[in-house]
Amino acid sequence: QVQLVESGGGFVQAGGSLTLSCAASRGTFSNYAMGWFRQAPGKEREFVATISRSGNRLYYSDSVKGRSTISRDIAKNTVYLQMNSLKPEDTAMYYCAAKRDLYSGDYYTVGANYDYWGQGTQVTVSS
Repeated sequence: QVQLVESGGGFVQAGGSLTLSCAASRGTFSNYAMGWFRQAPGKEREFVATISRSGNRLYYSDSVKGRSTISRDIAKNTVYLQMNSLKPEDTAMYYCAAKRDLYSGDYYTVGANYDYWGQGTQVTVSS
């Protein structure tokens, strides 16, 4: 069973940057597509970004496209989400998720498709 631990959240002023990390353990990292999701208080969880197991396919939500970069380091079993030009509406708990994918090499934007989730890291952006 894969375990995911997020880090890198914090408090930042609007316009600032953060890089979130998600370290995976107890699994073969390269067999999993990875995703980032977020949930703000009183709102539903929403997709942020995803990367295929090989790292060659990426997809972003419209809300972060152009401001964020998802990447993965196979050697470190870690996926990253770099976020720039942060806005107050980016304030949320950010979750990392892993989807077992041995064959398709695809990415996944729907949370229900993911098999494992981390505990989340809080991002707060002040105006």
